[in-house]
Order: sequence, then C-alpha cells, then structure tokens
Amino acid sequence: MSNTPGRVLVLIPTFNEKDSLPGVITRVRAQTPPVDILVLDDNSPDGTGAVADALAAQDPRVQVMHREGKQGLGRAYLAGFAWAIEHGYDAVVEMDADGSHLPEQLGRILAAAQDADLVIGSRWVPGGATHNWPHRRNILSRGANLYTRAALGIPVRDATAGYRLYRTSALQTMDLEGVASAGYCFQVDLTLRAVDRGLRVVEVPIDFVERTEGTSKMDGSIVREALSSVTLWGLQRRGGQVVTATQGLGRRVKTGATWHELTD
Repeated sequence: MSNTPGRVLVLIPTFNEKDSLPGVITRVRAQTPPVDILVLDDNSPDGTGAVADALAAQDPRVQVMHREGKQGLGRAYLAGFAWAIEHGYDAVVEMDADGSHLPEQLGRILAAAQDADLVIGSRWVPGGATHNWPHRRNILSRGANLYTRAALGIPVRDATAGYRLYRTSALQTMDLEGVASAGYCFQVDLTLRAVDRGLRVVEVPIDFVERTEGTSKMDGSIVREALSSVTLWGLQRRGGQVVTATQGLGRRVKTGATWHELTD
C-alpha cells in the first residue's frame, strides 16, 4: 500500500460540548498536513450546534451536520462516513470533542495510515497511556478489551478505542448498511468487520486524557450493550467455525480420506 491518504476529514460528534469544541477545533486546525473537519451535532440542548456554525463561518475547512436528535455515537459516525465518501475524501478520522483525544497526536495516526486501512490510536499497546482515569475505569477498559480479544479471536489490543482513522475505500467494503450498533460497541463492530475482510489494521500508541469539561457519556447501559453484543458475536463466530470444520471433515470422508488423513 505505502501511500498517505490525500484528503482527510476529521469527524467530531457532539452532544453538549459547547465549552470544549472551540479549543479542539483550533488544535486540530494547527496540525499539518491540513485536514478538514465535520462536526456532527445531535441537536445539543446547550447550543453546541450554534457554536459549531460560528466556527464554520470563520473557517472554510470546518463544516457542520445538524442531526435531529441524540441517536447514538454509531449513527453519527455512519452519517459522517457517508458524507465523506460522497464528497471524495480518502480517509476519515474519528475524534472526541472533549479533548480526550489529543489533536497533537493526529500526525502519528496519519503517518501510520501509509500502510493501513484502519489505524487505531491505542491505549493498551506499549507506549499508550491513560491520564486522570480512576483505577476502576482502567480496569474496566482493560478487562473489556481482553474479553473482546478472547471472545472474538481478533489480534487487536484496543478494539473499543475511539481515536482512529479509516480509509474510505476500506469503509466501502465493510457492509456499513448492516451495522446496527449505536453505542460504544460500534467501535468493536467495525474493528471486527475490518479484520474479517482481511483489511490491514495497525495500532499506534496514544495518550488518552480524561475530559476536564462536561460529563462523560459512558454509563451502565453502554457497558451492558457492548458486553452482550460481543458475547453474541463471539458465539456466532465459534458456531460458524464449528460448522465450517464439520463440513470440511464431511467432504474429506466423502472423497475417500483415510483415517490417518482425518486425524493429521
């Protein structure tokens, strides 16, 4: 592959992020090479949409998509993916509006995209770190990712990470119309789709910083949704592997395989 994406669009979903959004956009725009930004606002009651419109009026590289209401992180990103593909972008970056994903580390994600279809900014590879997280949150994230790797059998250490880049050409192979995940398990869903389609997935270390403004969207229902979805996907994958193995064994028996061949 070995080619850096040309036109890159940074997707920033928002819901009540009026205080943090201006600083994040300023920091993203300071990066080189220059990228465009699409704010995906889910009709924030605190006026984030109006703040985003004011920023867009001052900067032609900033666009705003106003959505009817809070429909979940996954739905927002899917809308952003479709917009990016329609407007001819080579890659999209997912980034939080609260400052947890450092815009100053965008360069390492773009650099890794030279040889990747999906680049994940990972907290759990060597060099990755979290800052200002309570011990319980660290344990929860590490445990969730260990469980995801074991249940799904994928070689990704931070499948729940939200700071990532996709080539749009890769997204177009991933059957996005079949994505039903709305919450944070959306990230696991798309990671799994990328791995299953043989796409090149690379993890690079990042620093994840706990937000200092606003409130986290993480709650018990999101965790339960992710756990149940990953468990179901894992069972389906194991079941499919058993069926495939059984069918293969049956074909060998029908073609006259010897006992020695069957047990090799």
